[in-house]
Parts: sequence; structure tokens; C-alpha cells
Amino acid sequence: MSTQNTLFDPTTTDYLAGVHADATAKSLFINGRWEAAANGETRTIICPADGSTVGVVSEASDEDTIRAIKVARETFDAGEWTATPAMERGKILLRVATFIRDNKELFAAAESADTGKRYEESEADMDDIANAFDYFGTLASHQAGRVVDPGDPNLRSRIDAEPVGVCGLITPWNYPLLQVSWKVAPAIAAGNTFVLKQAELTPHTAMLLMHALKESGLPDGVGNLITGAGANCGNPLSQHPAVDMVSFTGGLVTGKLIAKNAAETVKRTALELGGKNPNVIFADADFDVAVDNALNGAFFHSGQVCSAGSRIIVEESLHDKFIDAMVKRTNNIKIGGPTDEKAETGPLISVQHRDKVAAYVDKAREQGAKILTGGRAATSEDTNGQHGTGTTDLGAGVYYLPTIIDGATKDMDCVHDEAFGPVVTVETFTTEAEAIATANDTEYGLAGAVWTSDAGKAERVARALRHGTIWINDFHPYLPQAEWGGYKQSGNGRELGPTGLAEYQEHKHVYQNLSPASWDQFGLS
Repeated sequence: MSTQNTLFDPTTTDYLAGVHADATAKSLFINGRWEAAANGETRTIICPADGSTVGVVSEASDEDTIRAIKVARETFDAGEWTATPAMERGKILLRVATFIRDNKELFAAAESADTGKRYEESEADMDDIANAFDYFGTLASHQAGRVVDPGDPNLRSRIDAEPVGVCGLITPWNYPLLQVSWKVAPAIAAGNTFVLKQAELTPHTAMLLMHALKESGLPDGVGNLITGAGANCGNPLSQHPAVDMVSFTGGLVTGKLIAKNAAETVKRTALELGGKNPNVIFADADFDVAVDNALNGAFFHSGQVCSAGSRIIVEESLHDKFIDAMVKRTNNIKIGGPTDEKAETGPLISVQHRDKVAAYVDKAREQGAKILTGGRAATSEDTNGQHGTGTTDLGAGVYYLPTIIDGATKDMDCVHDEAFGPVVTVETFTTEAEAIATANDTEYGLAGAVWTSDAGKAERVARALRHGTIWINDFHPYLPQAEWGGYKQSGNGRELGPTGLAEYQEHKHVYQNLSPASWDQFGLS
């Protein structure tokens, strides 16, 4: 029997108490008001760390989504919001950043309750989220367009940056509010209206954000939130003709479906579809630092990171020493719940997702790869073992042991498919050219890293890798002012940086002749 989550209880939170005040949850935020789903359906949110109940939220249908789209369309077309000066839009975002910092503990508790991730990770996420709102709040008034020199004093030419219109924003469960911030902040900065569909398993920080936006002065109808499964309520965001743009972060299969749907009305799309990210390690790398970062790249947030370093590609001469160190340290990784102070990583998001990770590992085993450590779900018996801390009952949550797969070859599914769990594969190379070819041998192209003490080699490999972010002697950091996105089937478009704002803008050329004259080509008679 599920217990009430002790980390975050939305029914006692001032901002959300009214949402959960009666038997019918009201977690849809449409035109500045909290509403229930039209069909009265609800979903119980369960914390994957311990099986406790976090809250009950509305389970929207396509009817609710279309209602939210209509509000966003009417608000945009009314023109009042689009006429708001960019500096004023930016100030709203800056106030949101302050609101999140002032309420960081509340937001972090909600994030950890929904996802099961360690509370200290969620707190760090809130800092990054506030920084994203700060960045786009400052950038808003500095990207309004540019003047073009036509080469004639009688001519004026400028490029105006205008909002795209109504944006459908679809975000994942692994970094719920961070991914929301990467879409909502530039959408507002550019002057758009939007309908946000947060992942159905992790709604509470998005709900808190809608309160923060309203408190910070966002007009009713500009920002709207729906909660529910994509199959029930997400499709209109990529299909409805009143939506001008759809931005999606998630899996490749769903991303392809969204792109197909959007093509019917030629919507703008921005898609971030995950990755199979190579971590290339040369024999001349700083050994201890490379091992430490390989562990972090693979197992941080239980590998539920789109840019996880899930492919270790290590120089053959270093392989045995490197993998021995990896296995030894992996065997000592402690797993547990959000408030378990000894835990170093947490649970997977759901039983269904853990089953997918387990099937991925089983397939690797069947195809001849070697499972050096892990390779199974954690149980209550592991609670006081080498991975358990004794303060978290691992059998009560959704945990999978950190897993290393050696002997991986390019003909194996584990090398090419994304596990999205605490699983890393190991491949080898002997030459620089082979390292590059192996790292690029993937349909994805989101991120990658190269480890070497040779600066020239590092630059050559970084240039040759076909991935959107390349780290040299590091893994995982990002900056809100630097573009993020992938090559190949990792998606299209970019988030963050000036390009991340431009994704939400139309660019109009305005050409003015101050001294108009007849062309006299066809005569005036």
C-alpha cells in the first residue's frame, strides 16, 4: 500500500493547495485558472524511490489540449502580448528566476518527489533553471533584430525578429523543470504564447512554475499547462493548425511521429531526441580524472540523461587497467532515495522503464557481450550490501544496479540503442582515426567527449566528431549562453544561446526606399 510522500506534499503547499482541495484534481492551467480535465480523469503520481504517493493530478484529453490551444491562439492574435516591449517580457523572466531562487527548497522537493532523484541534485537543478530564466530575461531586449547596410543612403534595410506565434512545448521526465525552462523562457522572451505538456509522471514543478509565472506578471492566456499522457493529450500540439511551432525533447520514435504530424501543416519543429554519446579515452589521458568522469558520465542520475556517456571508447593498451578501475569503483556506488545522505545515485523513473533497461542488458548478454558488474534490478536484499546504504529499502523503489558491459562490438544492439539507464558499454580502438570512426558510428549525434593530454589531438578529434556538444577533458557541463542540440537523428534546431531564442522567432526583412522613383521599364502610358 502506498504511503504519502514525506518530501513533498502538494496538498499542504500554499501554491498548490487549491489545486488538490477536492476529489477532482485541477492541475490544468488554462487562461490563468486551474481547471480539471473535462472528462474528470486523474492520475496518481508515485515517487519511484519508495513507492509513496506524491499527489493526484488531472489526466487531460485532446479536448483539454484543444481548449488550451484556442486560448493561446486568441491571446496571441489579440496583439496585446506581442506588443509588450521585449524589455518588459525580459523583466518577467528575471522575476521568475528570483522566485525560483527564493523557493528553491520547495521546487527541489517537488522535483525529487516526482523523479526520485537525490535532493541535492534537484537543488543544483534549480540553480541552473534560475540561470536559464536570467539568461533569456537579459537576452530578450538584445535580440530584436538588426540593421542591414544596403549601400545607398536613400535606402533603409532591417531585419525584425518577431514571435513565431503559438508554441506547443513537450518536455520529458528526467529533468522536468530544467527542460521546461529551456523552452518556456525563450518562448516568452520572443513574445509567443504557449501550451506546455509536461511528462505525465513528473508534473509538480511545472505546476509550481505556472504559479511563479502568474506571480511574476505573465498575462493570462500567454502560458498554459496540460498534464497527461502524450497519447491522450499530446497529439494536438503537433497536429492542430492553430499551433505554429512544436518543440519536443524525448525519444526518437516519438520525435519522428511529431515531425510527421507537424509536416501536415508545415509547423516549425525543434526536436532533441536523445543520444548514444561516445566518451573517447586515449592512453595519455589523466587516468584517475578520466575514470572519475567516465563514472559520472555513465551513472549520474542513474544514466537517465540524454547526454550520458553511455559508450566508453578506450584505447586498447589502456583497456584492462581502465576497466578494472571502473568495475572496482562501480561496485562501491551507493544507491538510494532523495534524502538518503549516503546515496550517490537514485532510482529509475518507473517499473516499466526499468523493464526496458533490463531487456537492453539481457539482449547484450544474448549477443555475446560480457556483463562485468550489475546487470539486474536491485532488491531488498541489496539494501545493506555493497550498493545499499541501509537507510533506503531498495526493494520498495525502482532501482537497477550500475552496469558495465564489456566486449561490445558494432554489430551488437547495445552499442547503437539508447538504454537511458545506469548502463555503459565498452569498446576499444588502436588509432586516432579508428577512435573517430567508432565514435561517429551512431545514428545519434548529441554529445561526446575526448580525453587526452595532447592538445593538438584533442582539437583534431573534437573537430571530427559529429556531435552537437564536445567536451575535452570533461563531461556533462553546459552553459545557458551556449547552444545545445544534436546532429543526425538526435534532432534538429538548438536550445539555449542566441540560437535558442531565434528558434522562437520569425525574421522579417523590412526594406524602405526614402527616395522612391519609377523604374521606367514598362512605360507610364
